[in-house]
Amino acid sequence: MPVPAEVVTLPSFMDCHDHSYTQIVIGLNGDSEFEVSGVGNIVGPGQGCIVNSGEGHAFGSVLNPSDILVLNLPAAQDNDPLLLQKLNQVAKTELYFQIDSSVQQLIQLMTKEMRAHPDDVLLRRACNDTVIALLHRHSHQFQLTDKSARFDIELLNRYIDQHISHKISVAQLAGSVFLSESQFHHLFKEQFKITPHQYVLSRRVDKAKRLMELGQFNLGQVAELTGFSSQSAFAHAFSRLVGQTPSAYRKRFKS
Repeated sequence: MPVPAEVVTLPSFMDCHDHSYTQIVIGLNGDSEFEVSGVGNIVGPGQGCIVNSGEGHAFGSVLNPSDILVLNLPAAQDNDPLLLQKLNQVAKTELYFQIDSSVQQLIQLMTKEMRAHPDDVLLRRACNDTVIALLHRHSHQFQLTDKSARFDIELLNRYIDQHISHKISVAQLAGSVFLSESQFHHLFKEQFKITPHQYVLSRRVDKAKRLMELGQFNLGQVAELTGFSSQSAFAHAFSRLVGQTPSAYRKRFKS
């Protein structure tokens, strides 16, 4: 079982995973994007979400890295308080919540102490117990946005363009649009009739064409900037998709 409470800085890329325990996540500073059980929303300071045990979820910062407070809950027993039992079986419509400003201030004070004393397990337990008790009395839902039924292609393209010089996995693509891998595969093939790998490859080749048209890079640099493992791999993919070699294409734009 992980520690009862921890402060986590989220990266500026989307990640996704699941775990065998329920979590409460509360925004501390900056904005984070979460997708839990197919329901996506922004989580900012004073806002939070509940991640059910075993539910795959995607998460990441918006623009700049953001900090969140994560409460890791034990599995509820029959003799546990009713609230803890409810948190371990929360409904889909109750995933996201907002807390009062007075509770926000108290959470900021507790997390400041946790940062100052990172090895104090009793402090982490006290933070966990206190926040759960306060949420029972000082929280309310905010508007949900169900993203499971739609596919945000602009968000996906932006993620690909930002990471095009690196390897991009299907899990990362799914997380960037707040979908599980299975949901992503289904919606993607339904909309584009090709695989995600083929789509990313076409985006890499399109980027390579724009770079060659500028005339500022040699073919090795173009291959590296567009995420190909080698110049030969780039030449093979380019020739297959464009119908001519990179060298021939580049000559068209030489002055």
